[in-house]
Amino acid sequence: MNAAFVLHRADGASLSTAFRRGAFGRNDPFARSREIAWEGPDSITAGRISFIGQLDVPTFPHIETIVVVEGKLTLEAAGMAPLSLGPQEGAVIGAGTSLRISAESRVLFVFCAAACKESMTSGLFPLRAEADFKPSASLPAEVLLGPAPQCRSDNIFADDGTAYSAGTWDSTPYHRIVRPHRVNEFMCLLAGSVRFAAPDGSVLSLDTGDAIFVPKDTPIGWESGDRVAKFYVVQNVQASIERA
Repeated sequence: MNAAFVLHRADGASLSTAFRRGAFGRNDPFARSREIAWEGPDSITAGRISFIGQLDVPTFPHIETIVVVEGKLTLEAAGMAPLSLGPQEGAVIGAGTSLRISAESRVLFVFCAAACKESMTSGLFPLRAEADFKPSASLPAEVLLGPAPQCRSDNIFADDGTAYSAGTWDSTPYHRIVRPHRVNEFMCLLAGSVRFAAPDGSVLSLDTGDAIFVPKDTPIGWESGDRVAKFYVVQNVQASIERA
């Protein structure tokens, strides 16, 4: 049975997630500092990175969403103003992007990356908590254990070849049954808290600033008592994609 993987706790609590050091593909610029919690058969991975120094990357080899949880990270891409990211700030790096990555002191960030053969979505795409929210689909009545929530989203990145999209989402409180998760999903909570229920009745609680990755088909429920906002990545693809 699949399980959810907690990638970060904002309160510094220890994690039960097992991380392994390793590169994501042959040309991974973060190969020396990447800690992988999940790497799936559909060429997606999630985990955390602790980094200091400077990297010049002529061609970023995959798609990667990062969210800073401690410290400050600067991303500089040609034709764009430098993007400085502090805690609870993030960005999507499109495959093929030429950029400089720098941190004057150690920075910790969580990530969700996807391999791709080619991409038409190079560049930097900032994630914003104060997003341009638009109404988005609620949940079907048959999975709800209470009133239907009002949901909003701002999807700032999409790559059709990998079925990978990222953005900001929020919702009024709701309670949902345990069911197989329909997509691979990375979440970093910006506001509120969530109780994720498992089939055995156990509950995994996440609070503001925490990050999690839920593999597709993981049986999981949702219960929130206040507004929840999150950065997200979702991906739903079956075919394995060759890494760069």
